[in-house]
Amino acid sequence: MTIRLGGILFGLGITGVLLLWSLLPGALNFAFPTKPDYYAFQEKNIAPEGGFSFDGPLGTWDTQQLQRGYQVYKEVCSACHSLKFVAFRNLQEIGYTEAEVRAEAASWEVPGIDPKDGSVVKRPGLPTDMFPSPYANEVEARAFNNNALPPDLTLITKARNDGVHYVYSLMQGYNEVDPEDQAKSPDFETPAGLYFNEYFYNINIAMPPQLLDGIVTYSDGTEATEEQMAQDITAFLTWAGEPTLIKRKQTGWFVIGFLLFATFFGFMSYKTVWAGKKKKKGDVELV
Repeated sequence: MTIRLGGILFGLGITGVLLLWSLLPGALNFAFPTKPDYYAFQEKNIAPEGGFSFDGPLGTWDTQQLQRGYQVYKEVCSACHSLKFVAFRNLQEIGYTEAEVRAEAASWEVPGIDPKDGSVVKRPGLPTDMFPSPYANEVEARAFNNNALPPDLTLITKARNDGVHYVYSLMQGYNEVDPEDQAKSPDFETPAGLYFNEYFYNINIAMPPQLLDGIVTYSDGTEATEEQMAQDITAFLTWAGEPTLIKRKQTGWFVIGFLLFATFFGFMSYKTVWAGKKKKKGDVELV
């Protein structure tokens, strides 16, 4: 009996030690987190003044803004980033006519097959084509970008934490290092070939600044400031990642209305069906 009790206590002791051994480091890290050098430079994501038109339960797409964002993607972002899950025909959803979509598609070159010898050639795009990648493969992409791989932008606002505001912030995060922040992390530096961006997760990013005032001439006459372009490209990429966002919100309101109506209808049915079945106060039961 004593040996059995001792074995049980010994086993419980070993279990307790192992439990502490596994949980204690995590608890210490949670209580006293080790912050990397770049932590002092990080800033929280920002939002445009007044927010985006698609924000909130009653949000809507601003088709003019989406078209401006597409122009920014085409003239700036497409040099490095693909949009492989969006077809040219999808542009009709943001206000382009069928003829305009055909013209836009034809202005792009997409990979094709030469019917004579089967070799890969470039041909004008068709509405059914997906947006082409600027690089033939990952190796070429890394070779042109200091070994960094430019991500596909179709789902970028869904793939990043607080993705909508992250993209908007990142486009405007190429600033000078704050001397006060530098004093907190004196060993921090931006290596050659990288760029300081206070909204990037580890501050130093391989992508150079892209949006400069006036780099795009908007066809609708809107002034192409850095902030305006950041807002427009963010709206466009939000649509690219979730084109049914507004329909989903509208469907949600319909579902809520239907559920409220069904609840009211069910309650009234209950009152009608059971009105004559319940005993009323003061009723005398006949034996």
